[in-house]
Amino acid sequence: MKWARAQKADGTQITGVIVDEMLQPKASLGSETGTGDAIALSDLTLLAPVVPGKFIGLWNNFKAAAEKGGMEHPAHPLYFCKTDTSLSGPGAEVTLPTSAGRVVFEGELGIVIGKTCKNISPDQASDFIFGYTCINDFTSLDVLNADPSFPQWTRAKSFDGFGVAGPVIETDVDWRALTIKVLVNDRERQSYPADDMILSPEQIVSCLSQDMTLNPGDLIACGTSIGARPVKAGMAVDVDIEGIGNVGVTMVAPAA
Repeated sequence: MKWARAQKADGTQITGVIVDEMLQPKASLGSETGTGDAIALSDLTLLAPVVPGKFIGLWNNFKAAAEKGGMEHPAHPLYFCKTDTSLSGPGAEVTLPTSAGRVVFEGELGIVIGKTCKNISPDQASDFIFGYTCINDFTSLDVLNADPSFPQWTRAKSFDGFGVAGPVIETDVDWRALTIKVLVNDRERQSYPADDMILSPEQIVSCLSQDMTLNPGDLIACGTSIGARPVKAGMAVDVDIEGIGNVGVTMVAPAA
C-alpha cells in the first residue's frame, strides 16, 4: 500500500492512499477512515509523505562503504538528527547555500515509524515500522569537517531542503530485496543493495528505541553506501528504489 501526502490547488494538504493514480484521502497516516472522494494525482502536488517529529540519519551502516573507508562495523547505530526545515519532497528546488561549500548527495532507504515504541527488541520492531520511503540526505562536506575539534553533523545536514523524502511510504515491501539508486541528470551515479546493511531496519529501530521514544511519523534514514558524489546548481538528482518510487529534486544556486 502506498501512502502519500499532497497539496490541492487551494493549498489544502491531505494524506491518503494511492490507488490507480488516485489519492484516497484518509483521516491520518495509517487511518482506515476516509475523509472524502478520491482525487486524481494529476490535480495534486506531492509533498514529502510524512512530517517527522524526529528526522534521524545513520552513518557507517553499509558493509561496502565501511570496508572502503577502513571502518569497523558499529554495534549500535551511529546517528545524527536533521532539523524539521531540512525536509523537502518530490519536485522541490534545493538551494545550495554559498556557506555550504561542497555538497554531496546520499541516496538512502528511509524507515517511517508507525507506532510509539520504547525499549523494544529487534523481534518486535517490525510491528512498529509503518513502511519505507526514499531519502536523499544531502551533506555539506566543507561544513562537516570545518572544525577539527567538532564534526558538525547537524549543521552539515540541516540546510533547508537537505532532507528529501518521498514520493510515497510503501507498507508492503521486503527491504532486503531493494536496490537504492541515484541518478544525476538521468545518469546512474549510485546503486547498492539494501541487504548490505550492517544493522537491519529492525535492529536500527530497536537500538534507537533504547535511546529515545520513537513516535508515529518519525523518519530514519538507514545510511548510504559507496558512490556519493558532489552536486552543483542546475543538476537534477533523483533517488530511485524500485518497489517504492522515485523522488527527484533540482539543485539551484542561492538568489543573488
